[in-house]
Amino acid sequence: MIFVSGASGNIGTAIAESLRARQVPFRIGSRSPNSINAQDNMEVVPFNFLDATTFQSAVQGCNAMFLLRPPAVANTKKTLNPLIDVARSQGVRHIVFISVAGAGDNPIVPHYAVEQHLSQASEGWTILRPGFFAQNLGDAYREDIVQDDRVFLPAGTGRVAFIDTRDIGEVAANILIEPTAHQAQTYTMTGAEALSFNEVASILSDEMGRAIAHQPASIPSYCFHLLRRKMPLEQIMILTILHVGLRFGQAETVDDTLPNLLGHSSRSLRDYIQDHRHLWLKTQ
Repeated sequence: MIFVSGASGNIGTAIAESLRARQVPFRIGSRSPNSINAQDNMEVVPFNFLDATTFQSAVQGCNAMFLLRPPAVANTKKTLNPLIDVARSQGVRHIVFISVAGAGDNPIVPHYAVEQHLSQASEGWTILRPGFFAQNLGDAYREDIVQDDRVFLPAGTGRVAFIDTRDIGEVAANILIEPTAHQAQTYTMTGAEALSFNEVASILSDEMGRAIAHQPASIPSYCFHLLRRKMPLEQIMILTILHVGLRFGQAETVDDTLPNLLGHSSRSLRDYIQDHRHLWLKTQ
């Protein structure tokens, strides 16, 4: 039995689909378990990252766990790290944690504390550090694309090796099922090509059949733009720092780890856009 946290997110959904396709039994945790219909080989149990009383029953009887940090969790030392301890005490033998690129030497990033806690054990864990998600186009960037036909970011001419979360989910599921070769390993993963946002806008234009432009934003105009969207200040700060970092090449390096772990080619950004065209259709 595998416990999957964050199963409603992009990566968690991909893991669940991979496990279901391979008929591997798994359990997902949810704050509202009664709202989810359990399917074949799947259990649904009460679980809340912010409520430690839900930890033991959620992981009991599981031998592996998928772990991520939801955006609402800032203090990982008081949430995710205690969950790791409870999981290990209940017999969970392997944990796959989704971190972020660069977290290993950056104590400011919340994932850093989780990586440090996991690595205190000599085995029983694998850390995945993916780069920028292709799914950002359907989440963080979607409103600008649909409403204004633009990608509006303070990234300048920076290039990004976008990774599809479906590929991340497949890798995570493979490791959860067969962890032996991945004990105490940390993998940095990217897409197969680094694209500028001008190129991203061009692909969107081609696939959607309408002109979509990349409009570079200054830092003040981007912050004000997000503020008008009523985004919390902490999230505005994080998004601004991440995208300004792209100007300096922080996400342009292409790594071949992902296809090696998959055993086949990874999905391209165009693949993601083609598969999700409905997300950017004009609303009536």
